[in-house]
Amino acid sequence: MFWFNHLVVVVIAAWLASVGCASPEPAPTPAQSRVVDIDLPVESTVVEGTVPRNATFAGLLESHGFSNNVVVAIVDQTRDVFDPKRLRAANAYRITTTLDGGLRQLKYHIDSDSFLEIQALGNGRFEAAVVPYVKQRAVIAMGGHIDRTRSSLVAAVNDAGEQVQLAMVMADVLGGEIDFNNDLRLGDSFRVLFERFLREDHYDNYGNVLATEFTNDRRRVRATRFTPPGSEPGYYDDEGRSLKRMFLRSPLRFEPRITSRFSRNRMHPILGERRAHLGVDYGAAAGTPVIAVANGTVVSAGWSGGSGRMVRLRHSGGYETYYLHLSSFTKGIRPGARITQGQLIGRVGSTGLTTGPHLDYRLKKNGIFVNPLVEHRKMPPGDPIPTEHLEVFHAERERVFGLLVESTPTVGTADDDAAGAS
Repeated sequence: MFWFNHLVVVVIAAWLASVGCASPEPAPTPAQSRVVDIDLPVESTVVEGTVPRNATFAGLLESHGFSNNVVVAIVDQTRDVFDPKRLRAANAYRITTTLDGGLRQLKYHIDSDSFLEIQALGNGRFEAAVVPYVKQRAVIAMGGHIDRTRSSLVAAVNDAGEQVQLAMVMADVLGGEIDFNNDLRLGDSFRVLFERFLREDHYDNYGNVLATEFTNDRRRVRATRFTPPGSEPGYYDDEGRSLKRMFLRSPLRFEPRITSRFSRNRMHPILGERRAHLGVDYGAAAGTPVIAVANGTVVSAGWSGGSGRMVRLRHSGGYETYYLHLSSFTKGIRPGARITQGQLIGRVGSTGLTTGPHLDYRLKKNGIFVNPLVEHRKMPPGDPIPTEHLEVFHAERERVFGLLVESTPTVGTADDDAAGAS
């Protein structure tokens, strides 16, 4: 039986004070010079919506019945703080008008960090400002199991009330140790301690994973986020060894299955003859994101005969990776471009000689194709935490895992839970 525990561990008092308030208004920061929000009288009409496709800022205003003079005045005032061309389809907005149709206030959601606010000052004048959202940071603990109905990390995290973005971060953290496409087993379990930022309009986004523990096929992998002095933040095991490998275990984050393995003598499904298959085929839906397994440089990105649309990357240590049958390339993927590990490079397709959508992933070492599944397991870890900083790291590890363990029940297996229920 699947279980989960989902608990806020630490929340800033300011957020706690606001719980239960209905739709609080974004508050201006003290440092900003701007007109204080007007108390809107009852004689107002509020319209909320999302920006239609291909809409312009002026067109959006006109669709709500504002005169040409008003639209021109608003657009001109807005240009000083926000480029109207940055209006994005599906972003939310709210317009408050007087009973005779005059604009009192407009708020437009720019991104997770800020919104555009336009206030009427009277006499046909308006003030526009880009206002940062007031955010509060919460630290949340959550845990779950992999079972028959939740056979992927995405499904397990989603069932616990969280979103796919959290599962993707966990996969990035542990991707050097666990292939979340193929390594998961029934009864696997996990805990995770992560940040979440809450905005006053109740939208939120994820911060960092602070600690996570995953038991995969009875092997426990733990990760602690730590920043060694003078270095970038990273994730380390209990001994302070980096969990970042030179290569990720898979070029696809979730869900795909291996449909054809590395072979020197495979029957080709289309040509009907035996020939070498020098990569691993991952079955996945068309459009599934394909990521670079390591830092590198684009050698080529284009059509390659039976391989269809293909990206070829060069990495250090004499390695090259190939990503075949793509439906499309990501913008900027061209010869000479620098690529970072985990960066989106294209999407799964069925171009070239193929019977359906899948990714053919290949790895070459010193000019010779090798089995990616075997070679990835040989990859050494990144640099460990310097000895002089281990004491500080161990203290941080104990702190975050103390929060995690106290906030989630003991993680057994799905079978254990079923037995207990019986």
